[in-house]
Amino acid sequence: MITIKEIAKQLNMSTTTVSNVIHGKTKEVSPATIKIVEDYLKQVDYVPNINARNLAQNESKIIGVALKARADKYENLLMDPFVSELIGGIEESIRNAGYFMMLYISSDIDKIMRQVSTWNVDGLLLFGMLGDDGIRVSQKYKKPIVCIDTYTIEGIKHFVNVGLDDEKGCFDMVNYMIELGHKKIAFLSDNLNGVDYARFSGYKRALKENGLSFSEDMFFKIRPRKEDIDESLDEICERAKDFDAIMCVSDLYAVQVMCALKDKGVNVPEDISIAGFDDTLLGQLHRPALTTVHQSVKEKGVLAATTLLDRIGGKKTPKQISLPTTLVIRDTVKARKKEK
Repeated sequence: MITIKEIAKQLNMSTTTVSNVIHGKTKEVSPATIKIVEDYLKQVDYVPNINARNLAQNESKIIGVALKARADKYENLLMDPFVSELIGGIEESIRNAGYFMMLYISSDIDKIMRQVSTWNVDGLLLFGMLGDDGIRVSQKYKKPIVCIDTYTIEGIKHFVNVGLDDEKGCFDMVNYMIELGHKKIAFLSDNLNGVDYARFSGYKRALKENGLSFSEDMFFKIRPRKEDIDESLDEICERAKDFDAIMCVSDLYAVQVMCALKDKGVNVPEDISIAGFDDTLLGQLHRPALTTVHQSVKEKGVLAATTLLDRIGGKKTPKQISLPTTLVIRDTVKARKKEK
């Protein structure tokens, strides 16, 4: 690759002049000189050495994105519509800011720690952290970090979390279902940690404030792995016969349950009401269209990325950023007929 020094020698110019034209610093360069340099750059098909420039500026212009995918849940994390939309928002923001994205996905937090500790990136975005995962990463990585949907960042100075009022979102939806006459409402998830636990807490609070009790049989645990999902859905469909409605922790699970019920001759919402959470494209396209709790998934990704870029630039940001939720009333929750 030809260097700036070699170009300057060929054009009988200073390296400073050539460098200024290449990097757009042309206030003190004449139009004629700019044209000569640009024409020569096209002639030799010059490509700037970004790594060398970034090294000189003590920055990489790369943002690391590390996603923890649970081994008992995901075979391909990016197939989840929520995750795909989130990553899309992150990538767009990073690209528009003149940065590049480095993505790493693993179910093993130790592998994530080993990777991020060696990355020469300007900042790090973390998703899917549970328990002490975030704390362990912070011990290896000291540059700015922004977490997404993480509930365990207290006491870590260089952490910020961008999340959602998950508890209230689920409370509002279950309260709405109760107002429509539903009293036997199950909660469906694959775990009770992190975000899922916050939504479960909102579900239980809605029951309590409406004078309804919770029992263990009201929790439906779905097993989403390919080898388990069919048997798991069969079990859920059988148990669903004893309930008026199911509050699902995500749109993905809501649609999977609705399809399984339909295959067994159970109609939504005539026979049972189903609600989801996230308002992804999957629930919007399904028929009947899914009643769900809306969050702006892309906005969450954009906000996480821009917050990290602000912190890299030295700006102060809140430690906790919480986006609002709203109910999206479509066709899968119906008023329960009063018993005669």
